[in-house]
Amino acid sequence: MTVKRITGAAAAATMVLSLGAAIAAPTAAMAAPAPCGTATQVRETLPNGTVWDMCWRMQTGAGLILEKVTTATKRNPTPVQILDNIRLAQLNVPYDHGGVEYNDVTEYGLGGSFAQTIAGDDCKGGSAREGSDGENPLKKRKLLCVSAEPSGLAYRASGEDKVYSKLGHDLVLRSIAQIGWYEYVTEYRFHDDGTVSARLGATGDLANDFSKPDTGWPIGKGAKDYETNHFHTAFWRVDFNIDGKGGEKVEQYDTKTDGKDGETGQAILKTSKTDIAKEGSFTKTNQRWWRVASPTKNTDGHLRSYELVTGPSDVYEAHPEMKPDVTFTQNQTCEKYATDNTDPQCANRTTVLDYAKDKQDLKDPIMWVRVGFHHVPRDEDQSPMPLHWQGFDLSPRDFTAVNPLVPDGRTNVNGSGN
Repeated sequence: MTVKRITGAAAAATMVLSLGAAIAAPTAAMAAPAPCGTATQVRETLPNGTVWDMCWRMQTGAGLILEKVTTATKRNPTPVQILDNIRLAQLNVPYDHGGVEYNDVTEYGLGGSFAQTIAGDDCKGGSAREGSDGENPLKKRKLLCVSAEPSGLAYRASGEDKVYSKLGHDLVLRSIAQIGWYEYVTEYRFHDDGTVSARLGATGDLANDFSKPDTGWPIGKGAKDYETNHFHTAFWRVDFNIDGKGGEKVEQYDTKTDGKDGETGQAILKTSKTDIAKEGSFTKTNQRWWRVASPTKNTDGHLRSYELVTGPSDVYEAHPEMKPDVTFTQNQTCEKYATDNTDPQCANRTTVLDYAKDKQDLKDPIMWVRVGFHHVPRDEDQSPMPLHWQGFDLSPRDFTAVNPLVPDGRTNVNGSGN
């Protein structure tokens, strides 16, 4: 059984994104141009004063690529770089009946002719930005939506005579690509507290691929049309460059009981650090997390770092390179994709497991994050299909000495001496 892939308008579906406050296109007076080269700058200030600055471009394979990402806040007005670049590095889509399997990034691509022009409600309330799709450099289209969106309650604390309460906002960048029946939304959310969320959304239409009850789910009337279950396994390639200094180190933290009880009879939990000095692949377990730490420090003398925060993920276990949650490798320019890498400079190195097997020292680490979604179709997926999301967060850890959104009245709260 095969899945019919349509790459033209026949498979198109309308996508509605609910956007918040509009962001106007930047003007030359806002800031000096970022070092974007042939890419395009996005520089925006959120309502509470957090500034995000970055370059964006489209690539025929990976689609939306963000580079030179920096942030600044009212309390910390000097821009500090977080990321050198971030992009999707693969989207593997196998169907449960075993008949077909696609690598949508390397076989098709999220840029080029597959990149959709932003139109209609795609960017309602936001600003649609023009750029090249990566395939036709002289032709500009509206390919990126930039918007500010309320993110809910950022914090709340009760003082002796005052309640400190603040709503947060996100700077949101979105692009859309159509591959076959699916429409994929690449989204990055830059929160006003410094958190970065990377997400991939899927909408469009079901693939019209039908199988048996044990590999599909009945849609339509009765129980005769079993739309095939399938996986979406997405990889991101993340290259940090915290404060523009490089030389980050990777650390793993595990919290476990030491088998002893405290004074009140409760278990004693101890957190230990493991330095990851060489390339390797790792899997999430209970109370385990990773951070990428810069040699630079915040004003408290603590290493600036970003922590990987993983969410729900269904692992596709048929291929070993799909199993690890995260892989850290030494930066190599030819290692472009997490799987199906065909760069001739990377002979015999086609997957993240190949990249890591040499166990090189991590002097300039690349983080490959894998997030899986097992799509078991339902009646409600017809049609257009409601967006479903998969992704992860990069959370600042000791990037600043205190909450970057700290209100007046709490600026002196820092450690036990205050």
